[in-house]
Amino acid sequence: MIALKDNLPLLRFETGPLVEFEQAWLVRSLARAAHKAGFPNWWLAHHVAESVRAYLFLEFEGTVMGVRQLATAVQSVLQVIGYAEVAHCFEPLPPSASLSLVDFAREAGTGYELAFFEMLDRNIRDLLAARAAHLELRGLERCVKHLRARKCWSRDCETLRAEIVCFVRERVVSAALPGQEIHLTLK
Repeated sequence: MIALKDNLPLLRFETGPLVEFEQAWLVRSLARAAHKAGFPNWWLAHHVAESVRAYLFLEFEGTVMGVRQLATAVQSVLQVIGYAEVAHCFEPLPPSASLSLVDFAREAGTGYELAFFEMLDRNIRDLLAARAAHLELRGLERCVKHLRARKCWSRDCETLRAEIVCFVRERVVSAALPGQEIHLTLK
């Protein structure tokens, strides 16, 4: 028997692998639709996403749900609660993408910053080409310590950290497709 995380179905996007349902992803998709519909600070996004999560947890019997099927369900809910204009603008964002900077640093090896930056660049470009809308880059401080071979944070760690942040921002801007909206988290 296979146990699904939080007893929620996996989502099947048109392209790419199956992904776990993320409530934060649905909140971002709802907030984007509400903003397009003229509600820039729509307070119901979290509540609607929580209702959908509860439905998936309590009522949905399958293990995989197509993203189009989920979108249709969300649009129906939005129309029932009186937000047809948000329903018309609702389109699920591509799934979130998460990268471990520590993994790249380990693969590059201590002191091999050039290899680290090449891997980071290639992965950012690949994810943005696949239309990822939310990028989360994790482990920045541990990555820097590994590349600098330091146990304690130092001034040269701070310099490398700033270089990585600048590099990521620059690459995201340059690799983004025209009109592509990207949310970046670097921690």
